[in-house]
Amino acid sequence: MLLLLEKISKYLNRLLIVLGGAALLCLTFLATGNVLSRIFHAPFRGTYEVVAFLGALVTAFALGFTQEKKDHIVVDILTDKFPPPVKKALDRFNYFITAVLFAVITWQVYRWGQKIREAGELSETLQIVFYPFIFCVALGFAVQTFTLVVDFLKTFQRNEGEHQ
Repeated sequence: MLLLLEKISKYLNRLLIVLGGAALLCLTFLATGNVLSRIFHAPFRGTYEVVAFLGALVTAFALGFTQEKKDHIVVDILTDKFPPPVKKALDRFNYFITAVLFAVITWQVYRWGQKIREAGELSETLQIVFYPFIFCVALGFAVQTFTLVVDFLKTFQRNEGEHQ
C-alpha cells in the first residue's frame, strides 16, 4: 500500500513540477518582454499582476517535489548528535505536525478561493478572474500535504539492519 502511495506522490509531484516549470517559462518570457517593450515606451499592461499569479504557481507547485527530494533547508546541528531511534521519533513527529499544518493551510487557501469565486472578485488591473490561481495554490499545498503523509508513513518502515 505504501508503495502505491509513494508512486502516486511521485507522479503528482512530477506533474506539478512540470506545470510549475511551464509557469516559470511564461513568467520569464512575460517579464523579459515587458522590459524590452519598455525601451519603446510600450510596456505590457498588467504584467506585474500576471507575474505575481505565475510566481504563486511556481512556488506552490514546487513544494511537494522539494519535499520529496529533501531539497529544503534543514538545520540538524543538534539532531545529528541523537541516536537513530530518537532521530526517527523526531522525524515522525515533524512529518506529522507539518502534514497537519499544511492540511490546514490547504483548507484555508481553498476556502479563500471559494470566497473570491462567490464574490465574483476580479484582478485589479486586467480585471480577470483569479480564483483558479488560488485553487492551484491550494492544489500545490494539498500535494505537499500528501507527500508529507507518505514521508510520515515511511518512517514506520524498518531499515536494513534494524532490529525489532
